[in-house]
Amino acid sequence: MFFDTPAFDLFLFQLINQHAHVDWLNGLMRLLSSKTALFLILAPVAAILVRRLGRRQLVLFLILLAGMGLTDLTTSMVKDSIQRVRPLNSLPNTHLVEDGEWIQRPPDFVQTKTAGSSYPSAHASNSMCLVVLAMLLWPRMRPGLRTALTALPFLVGYSRIYLGKHFPSDVLAGWLFGAVVATLVWLAWATAQRLLRPGPE
Repeated sequence: MFFDTPAFDLFLFQLINQHAHVDWLNGLMRLLSSKTALFLILAPVAAILVRRLGRRQLVLFLILLAGMGLTDLTTSMVKDSIQRVRPLNSLPNTHLVEDGEWIQRPPDFVQTKTAGSSYPSAHASNSMCLVVLAMLLWPRMRPGLRTALTALPFLVGYSRIYLGKHFPSDVLAGWLFGAVVATLVWLAWATAQRLLRPGPE
């Protein structure tokens, strides 16, 4: 790990994970961090759009999934090179889920791992890629849906800190990473569309 945890990073993590930890949020935070739940939502949405608007929607959804896959792959490569230890493995008093149950690290907990996969957050990067790419691929999306979708990466990022999986800077880096990859994927798609479009005879 090439940088130490800055003071603001530690403060925000402790604020969200320790001081703002309340039982009634526990289930929701786990749900927001569930990739399975996300794809269970995306699948019927894709089916409805294909049925109503035609097969081109399937192509757009495949581009969306490809963008998220690329984001996930490249984020993992960055994780492997940086190897930041997750807060649940490095900080005392951290709330986390272990074997399906919520526990809290003791005050005298001492870090034993020297490498981890905390930076950047793949959940944050994937969710931001999904939202940015969806906005670009479906520019006529209804304002209400656009607003709800915009909240997704921020809720997912908050859940990753709440669960003790990431520091806030991991989440911020993930958001930036996901937005960049989404933009690049959309530019590649737009360029391909332009090149394949028949010219005037």
